[in-house]
Amino acid sequence: MQFTDVHFKYGNPASDIALKRINEVLDAERPDLVVFTGDVVYAKPAETAMRTVLACASSRKIPFVVTFGNHDNEQDKTRAELYDVVRSVPYNIQPDRGEADSPDYVLALQASDSNRDAALLYCMDSHSYSRLPDVKGYAWFTFDQVNWYRSQSAAYTERNGGKPLPALAFFHIPLPEYNQAAADESAILIGTRMEKACAPLLNTGMFAAMKEAGDVMGTFVGHDHDNDYSVMWHGILLAYGRFTGGNTEYNHLPNGARVILMKETPAHSLPGFVSKAGRLWTKRFIRTATGKTIGVSVRRLERSNQGAVTFSPFTTTLSSVRFTTFSICIALGAFFTLMFRRVMLCSLASGSPLAMSATLSTRLQVTSSMQMLRNSVG
Repeated sequence: MQFTDVHFKYGNPASDIALKRINEVLDAERPDLVVFTGDVVYAKPAETAMRTVLACASSRKIPFVVTFGNHDNEQDKTRAELYDVVRSVPYNIQPDRGEADSPDYVLALQASDSNRDAALLYCMDSHSYSRLPDVKGYAWFTFDQVNWYRSQSAAYTERNGGKPLPALAFFHIPLPEYNQAAADESAILIGTRMEKACAPLLNTGMFAAMKEAGDVMGTFVGHDHDNDYSVMWHGILLAYGRFTGGNTEYNHLPNGARVILMKETPAHSLPGFVSKAGRLWTKRFIRTATGKTIGVSVRRLERSNQGAVTFSPFTTTLSSVRFTTFSICIALGAFFTLMFRRVMLCSLASGSPLAMSATLSTRLQVTSSMQMLRNSVG
């Protein structure tokens, strides 16, 4: 499950709805892992605010990780200090930061039937603002980060006999490719787009690196509060979470969360998921707090020459995590489906299974009760 842009102000009644929504969604969905993708805190005292938000997951013994946004360290704590606060909260599973202020890290998911790595989750810091006086706007991934990703991906691929492991990536600020994809009339886009992606003006090639490496199926971001869409771009899903905060910042969508399902079972055996040679059907929908589903659409994704991946928003865990209800459908060069039993990721802290799903189902947990829509694309 992905929560993003909580913009929490401790003691401010406008933030009460954010905590209420997080708690409602956690109780309704009972996820096995939570990823907070930045802009968690928005006022002093930052440590108290951070602990208050993370307690929603921690008190339920749900493993979680945090990637920072551009506002988190604008209060009374540095990124390094906030990272240490996050690490001190029970059920946090990200690694210690070492000498870095806010390190990038990869979480490996293990198969349900063995100790082998079966999937990866990249969690990265997209920084805050440009440091170049003649380049305005937001920061971009550094070349060191791109090289770090390439080296991590190559190492896991080599250990997997030369085959890339299916992977997802989580960070706060969208890549420039989000705007390219959304502007392309031939791209498959699902969801709400009410504003241009506030991406960095400079592009250091992270998307190209992911495409070349062949492991990342989807990226999941926040930052832009009035977007919740996902769009396929050159075989990689570029997705937003749903704004989770209250009226402490601009927003025109009911607050909620992105639910990411990964299953280790064949897609054709799951309700709503149909796989055929060369194509994958995916079910994507928004589920309200009342249990209704809205914005349902079923779309067919054709396999490209390079291989197409369908996916839904998703989450993370460290290397000693394992599956118990998990299903991945992926096409890399030739289309293939990992045949597994239903899987759940296992919590590092308690050893209990973590529920994760991956055959391309996407849900947004929201608060409004709207009529269910069906839109078939064909």
